[in-house]
Amino acid sequence: MPPSPVPAPTTPTRIGVGFVLLLSALTAIGPLTFDTYLAAFPEIAQDLSATPAMVQFTLTASLAGLALGQVLIGSLSDAYGRRRPLLAALAIYVAVSAAMTTLDSIAWLTALRFVQGFSAAAGMVLSLAIVRDKYSGIQVSKVIARLMLVVGVAPILAPTIGAQLLQFGSWRMIFGFLAIVGAVLLALASVTLRESLPVERRRTGGTRAAVRTYRDLLTDRPFLGLALLSAFYMSALFTYVAASTFVFQDGFGLDAQQFGFVFAGGAAAITIASQFYGALVGRFEPEQILTAAIAAGLVLATALLIVALAGGGLVPVTALVIGVLATAGFVMPSAPAIALAANPHRAGSAAALLGALQFGIGALVAPLTGLLGGDPVLAMSAVMFTMVALSAALLLVVSRSWRRAAVAGVVAADRTPTELTPADLTAASLTAADLTR
Repeated sequence: MPPSPVPAPTTPTRIGVGFVLLLSALTAIGPLTFDTYLAAFPEIAQDLSATPAMVQFTLTASLAGLALGQVLIGSLSDAYGRRRPLLAALAIYVAVSAAMTTLDSIAWLTALRFVQGFSAAAGMVLSLAIVRDKYSGIQVSKVIARLMLVVGVAPILAPTIGAQLLQFGSWRMIFGFLAIVGAVLLALASVTLRESLPVERRRTGGTRAAVRTYRDLLTDRPFLGLALLSAFYMSALFTYVAASTFVFQDGFGLDAQQFGFVFAGGAAAITIASQFYGALVGRFEPEQILTAAIAAGLVLATALLIVALAGGGLVPVTALVIGVLATAGFVMPSAPAIALAANPHRAGSAAALLGALQFGIGALVAPLTGLLGGDPVLAMSAVMFTMVALSAALLLVVSRSWRRAAVAGVVAADRTPTELTPADLTAASLTAADLTR
């Protein structure tokens, strides 16, 4: 049987700073897990007698674990609550990260990286689900804006953290650092984080219900459109992270310090945009902000591609890349906020699919710049433009459901219940099903 309607979450009177900081830290554990050790690749290859391709496969393994973990853990949390799966996953994360400091085999490192990525997924997916459990309306958008800020900035800053750690020790120190981070988060979550999903709002029906939930989400066109839109836009960010070293150091000849300033500019753009989004949601609907951001992103990405084709220099390329990253600071919080608001009864599964698609598609897209070869600036610009253009196309499809909802609402508001025709009621119910089923 379909899940019965559930009451909307009770909106707290205020958004606690400490609570949001904890959720932000839990969200950051995913990007920290797969980006912090990038600078250690050459050392790992030498120490474990591995080829560069074998070391790169450890990154693929962690991304695969992260994507799969979000799907399974998110679904599990809809049935058993958020707290227990989160604490169990964090405990596994700490144990696996600590074990990785003792390894002398690339095969074992690859296997444990998969488990590490799988357990790290809990922090990312359950943070979003907890937000949807505890907040509603504008507050959901405000809190998610702060979490998405971390998701956007962490992949950019994590390699710098890893590089600094390598100055004080070997690559094993990086995994020791991750174990400490996991242990601190486990302690904080154990003491301060209460269960956010009451028993009466949990999904029943076991595995069949979980499969049905994901099937329903994947066949829900508005949700799937938003999820793919968000994933493609996030892939533009992954493309930048993967290609930036070749673009700015090899292509434009920047040294490590100068390259760090460019990276900081990108991080600042995402940070400012994400926080500005939190201020805008009280005045504009998330759908309006998302539409404006993608429109601006498409213009900037098109200009970036034109400049790259013309052999443009460092300044215009840097300015346009940072502009595209700034629009991502608006897209990343708004798309999940819209998608989760329409799925309060399956927030864990919805958040899981959002995250799995973001990192799964991002992992596939990021290496494309290297595969294209040739001019790294042109390759990066072409992939970023393609990802933004795909997001814009999906926005056109998804926005139709918003227009149908607006029309149905106007019809219902202008007529009394006795004046509504069967066709009106059918249209309104179909639109509601699109947005809330």
